[in-house]
Amino acid sequence: MMSIRIATFNMENLFRRPTAFRLDDPVARKDILDDFATLSALLDRPEYSADDKRKIAGLIEKHRAYAIDPEDPPPIYVNQSRPGKDSGLFKPPGRGRHPHIEITAKGRSAWAGWVELGQDDLDLDTVRNTGRVVSEVDADVLLTVEVEDRLALERFNSQVLAGALGRRPYPYALLIDGNDSRGIDIGIFSRYPITSLRTHIFETNPNRPDERLFSRDCPEFEIRLNGTPLVILGNHLKSKSNDDPALRLAQARRVAEIYRAALERTPHVIVAGDLNDFPSSDSVATLEGAGLRDAMSHRSYRGLPGTFKPCQSERDKIDYLLMSPEVWQEVQHVGLETRGICADGIKSFDTVTSPIDAASDHAALYMDVDL
Repeated sequence: MMSIRIATFNMENLFRRPTAFRLDDPVARKDILDDFATLSALLDRPEYSADDKRKIAGLIEKHRAYAIDPEDPPPIYVNQSRPGKDSGLFKPPGRGRHPHIEITAKGRSAWAGWVELGQDDLDLDTVRNTGRVVSEVDADVLLTVEVEDRLALERFNSQVLAGALGRRPYPYALLIDGNDSRGIDIGIFSRYPITSLRTHIFETNPNRPDERLFSRDCPEFEIRLNGTPLVILGNHLKSKSNDDPALRLAQARRVAEIYRAALERTPHVIVAGDLNDFPSSDSVATLEGAGLRDAMSHRSYRGLPGTFKPCQSERDKIDYLLMSPEVWQEVQHVGLETRGICADGIKSFDTVTSPIDAASDHAALYMDVDL
């Protein structure tokens, strides 16, 4: 038996972040995300009607989705692999403050490319504050939410943890791309060997079979300890932006099934990540109904009730470490690292001076377990 620290942290990207996510105004942020969803749906239509073309052109013009400007990236960008009169979605816009967009493609098969949220580089102070949270928690196994890709994990490991902060890097870092077109994925850092990874990105929604079930994925990471293996199911359920509680509940039900199947391989199973819902919600109740126990309900926990922004109530709790009964009985301590957040009522690191350089809107949740 050994004592290990297991944690989950929504890192809100490591080096690049969609510009929409950095807006303080929730109305402006929602407007961009809503338009992104609308434009994505319109562009996926097999044929574009005259009305479709008018709406597509209007959204492209509204958000400068044609602009290539590293100094002022557009909030939404249409990436055309072969732009031009005959092969692209639209003609190259003319010059001027308000270029006119003319949609030339007849439908989705007539052009190659995709729409994405515009991104810009994070300030170095932000990246270092994210690293400070990770180094202060010093978990043996850290489930990472909202990470760009595996190479970003490796860069963060070597350049920030080991380089800028002089802390020991993780020998194992793993991530596969999920279903989110914004490039916010689920990964893991571990000081113990990761022996297998199972993905569920291809599963379909039982209520809408033509759609993927998981907004990102529910990866199963199996970690070799000295004896019984540990399985961590990483999660980032459907967000409350363009809310779809039915989808989030369907995701939770499937996670519960995956959890029960994992229990047949090992009694040490943990569901970790950002569930985007409150403890009293149907989705969380579904997981607890499968026998999972919430780390923040453990007698050793003495921290704030929430994990997001002010963390002052259970309405602010959306991040979880849920565990099987055999893991629960071996929990020694549960804690919450909130100092990377900039919010009223939170005592932040001295290097966190505003929401711009905050590590994340989320706290890092961790627990010490004898396994």
